[in-house]
Amino acid sequence: MNTTTQKTALLPKLYCSIFGHDYEVSRKVTHHVKEYTCSHCRKELTTNGNGNLTVLTPKYREINSILEQMYTRRLMRLQNNRPYLNSDLRIPA
Repeated sequence: MNTTTQKTALLPKLYCSIFGHDYEVSRKVTHHVKEYTCSHCRKELTTNGNGNLTVLTPKYREINSILEQMYTRRLMRLQNNRPYLNSDLRIPA
C-alpha cells in the first residue's frame, strides 16, 4: 500500500519539476495577501511582507489568520460608520 501512495505522489512532483507549478488562489486573506496552492503537487505558498511568494509554514498560517480577522473587523467598522453607502438613498450629484 505504501508503494502505491508514493508512486501517485511522485507523478505530480515530476510534472511540476518538468513543466513548473500551476498555482491557484486557495484563500484571499486581504486584497493584497493571498494563499496559493499548486493544483498538481498541492504545494502551498503565501505572500510575505515584501510581496514575494514564500512557503506556507504554520507561522505564516497563524499570521494570515490573525491578519484576516483584523481586516474583516476593520471592514465591518468602516461599513457601520458609513450607513449612507449601504442604504438605497442616493445623494444627487
